[in-house]
Amino acid sequence: MRARFDIQLEKLNQGVTEMGALVEEALEHAIDALVHENREVAEKNIEFDREIDQKMKEIETLCLKLLLSQQPVARDLRLISAVLKMVSDLERIGDQCADISEIVLTFPADSEKGLELKYISLMADATRKMVTESVDAFVKKDLELAKAVCEYDDVVDDLFDSVRRNLITAIRENMEKGEKIIDILMIAKYFERIGDHAVNVAKWVIFSITGERNGCGYIGHDEDMKGK
Repeated sequence: MRARFDIQLEKLNQGVTEMGALVEEALEHAIDALVHENREVAEKNIEFDREIDQKMKEIETLCLKLLLSQQPVARDLRLISAVLKMVSDLERIGDQCADISEIVLTFPADSEKGLELKYISLMADATRKMVTESVDAFVKKDLELAKAVCEYDDVVDDLFDSVRRNLITAIRENMEKGEKIIDILMIAKYFERIGDHAVNVAKWVIFSITGERNGCGYIGHDEDMKGK
């Protein structure tokens, strides 16, 4: 029975890895759609979110089967409970990538491309690094990499402050572009939230390995973390 359980656990690990890859792809599409104002990519990315949602449902179903079919030891329970939390955060990242794509679709067709993207491009790259490394930390069971993701969140927060200051200056200099600049600020906020979810994934990786819920601070969703 244990051998069969271990096979199912490996299937669970593979499922999370696949979902992580889907989320990374969605983030790549969102960044591409933003930087190049590519409406076709944006539209496809909104539809792509359904694949992420379906993968989450499959993983949740497998987790419940594992909990009901066996008597898992403490290590197994940590992994399964952590996975249930992680896929929730990964699914939210997928949602926010779709949200970014939806905003890109609202940009006027004749608007100036690349408007005020200097800092937000850096922020997008930093967020992509966090998401990739949080997934890698799970795949490799790498405690130090997970902790590094938590620490890197400060970089994304600092870049968000830079984006906000830059956009405030831009809107003062050209009020006609105000609506688009506000949309870009909203996108920056989504990137910040994606970073928060990547931190959550990393924290649940730490929990699955060590059993510590505060391995690098409080574990919560982005709505809970805004007052940090």
